[in-house]
Amino acid sequence: RKLALKYHPDKNPDNPEAAEKFKEINNAHAILTDATKRNIYDKYGSLGLYVAEQFGEENVNTYFVLSSWWAKALFVFCGLITGCYCCCCLCCCCNCCCGKCKPKPPEGEEQEYYVSPEDLEAQLQSDER
Repeated sequence: RKLALKYHPDKNPDNPEAAEKFKEINNAHAILTDATKRNIYDKYGSLGLYVAEQFGEENVNTYFVLSSWWAKALFVFCGLITGCYCCCCLCCCCNCCCGKCKPKPPEGEEQEYYVSPEDLEAQLQSDER
């Protein structure tokens, strides 16, 4: 409180540094009086407070767990084991978007995928008769 009074902008109207110092003091006071913010600051420092501000106080632990080296290594390991990084679009879809997961026709059956418009019209006319 003494520092807040000392650096208050009303007592130092011509000193912009005093205004900045006053903001820092108020921020520190807000952190120290809130038990949740103080706990986050004690565990993770100012980065933890920034994460809490951006993602919410309940997501701070999750953020730091997922940003650890072993979580990243586990993600890469699981991706390599399951083959999910082999897709041409690189979106971890296990090759399903590129058609590699489609069921294949039984061997011996050949399917014609392209039919010319003339053949299609002839087939429709023969089916109508």
